[in-house]
Amino acid sequence: MLSRRDFLAISAAAGASAFLKPTSALAAQGARRFHCCLASKIITERPELLDLVREAGVSEIWLASYFFGHWYEKPEDLKPVIAMVEAKGLGWNIINVPLGHPGDALGDATGATPLTPPTRWRLAERPDGTKYSGTSLHPPATQENVDAIRRIRALKPGTIFLDDDFRLAQGPGVIGGCFCDWHKKQFLEKHGFSEVRWEELLADVNARNFSPILRNWVDHTCDQLTACFKAQQAAAPQVALGNMIMYFGAEKAGIRLADYADGPFRVGEMMFHDGDFGRLSGKTGELFSCLFHRRFARADLAYSETTAFPADQLSAKNMAAKLAVSTICDVRNTMYMSGMTPFPETHWETLAPAMRKQAAFHEAIRGHTPRGPFKHYWGQASRYAGNDNPFSIFLASGIPFEVVDTLSANGWTFLSDQDARYCQAKGNCFCRTGLKDIPKSIRAIPDSLDALWKVKAEMVAGGLNVPYVTDDKPVVCAWYPTARKVFLWNLAETKEDIQLQVQDKKIPLSIGGLDSVLVSV
Repeated sequence: MLSRRDFLAISAAAGASAFLKPTSALAAQGARRFHCCLASKIITERPELLDLVREAGVSEIWLASYFFGHWYEKPEDLKPVIAMVEAKGLGWNIINVPLGHPGDALGDATGATPLTPPTRWRLAERPDGTKYSGTSLHPPATQENVDAIRRIRALKPGTIFLDDDFRLAQGPGVIGGCFCDWHKKQFLEKHGFSEVRWEELLADVNARNFSPILRNWVDHTCDQLTACFKAQQAAAPQVALGNMIMYFGAEKAGIRLADYADGPFRVGEMMFHDGDFGRLSGKTGELFSCLFHRRFARADLAYSETTAFPADQLSAKNMAAKLAVSTICDVRNTMYMSGMTPFPETHWETLAPAMRKQAAFHEAIRGHTPRGPFKHYWGQASRYAGNDNPFSIFLASGIPFEVVDTLSANGWTFLSDQDARYCQAKGNCFCRTGLKDIPKSIRAIPDSLDALWKVKAEMVAGGLNVPYVTDDKPVVCAWYPTARKVFLWNLAETKEDIQLQVQDKKIPLSIGGLDSVLVSV
């Protein structure tokens, strides 16, 4: 039962909500939109946060409801908070965490939220027989999530996102699936394999051998997770159901990306605190993951993972710098997250102008595709058996790049360890030094800026008929020829003076630390 106060709040909000455009209509506009996850309890305690985020440019609030067998907030308890959100002219949607997480991914400062599923849910089992809680799919997990969706649909949300704990791997780089006796029996019977083949599978998982039986296992795991997703989707067909994909989330985590391509799709990033994002490889790895996922996600339904965790460990400057990733990749929805605890309010002083700036840049290049001689490739070997450690340094070269889903004989491609071992290399391919059993057609170089500058010098000497940064400084150079634009992102912490070579013309530029510019060419 609602109190009279709650009823009046909902009634008052009805007028304001009538002016809100449906999510689908907003997405169709194609403009950059900004979203923020705020726990309902936080909104109730600090309602001024709604004004703060709205004035910064946020248009949608995301509220948590169902967490791996527990109700963080029951649908009926969310109604007063929804009324508060709508009264501010903001849209709202729901986030669930269906399966759990092997650790604290919630950041609930009160400590009141359970971190593990209820005991009626079985633990997951690793290949070595040890067990852990979270990212495990046994009965009754699917049915209880379906029941939760059915209850939530009464609120009439436009979208429900399943948090990236909706996966079947502990974390990035892990070959997932549950290796318990129950799942083992299912797998062996489905494929008609003997017990000996199970030992072969465990050996291949341990060695990351991209073998037929490992692929069978990964596909089998994907079938399970997709079936769980579709069951939840069927429980509320009028609601858009999306998956928040983890960093480099792909088949080995049980996520068959093509199965989620037509709905809301959060591209996986990971550098959630200054220690990780402060590294050059942190920035290029984050951009690499986002570019990879955009092979599957529609631009208008793609969401970023602009996350701080713990909530106060990613500086405002670094969070603002992350916005460039979505601009480059044409991800039209920025999703701010920080677990159940909001990041410091003072961050918005830095974020608000950065949001306006990136939105303007994005408007000029949205719908256009970056092109260039460097090829961004993440193959099946990486997706099924890789350790999610891309050879991503080329993104800092100042040379334009483009995303490909097959290897090309043209251009230059930097291959991950697994792709270097298993793919049929074409054209000029590079891998890291120190790898064994690498085809002679692939050139091994150190994973360092010095090695990158040498490769760059060779390319320039051979002639480059594209815009590029002449200086040996870490700069992302995204070229959009159909828009006649070049987007430059300075990955250095310091202000840098550079020159952009465009045919026979040199354009001098000065870019602040971690800042970006858009140049007409």
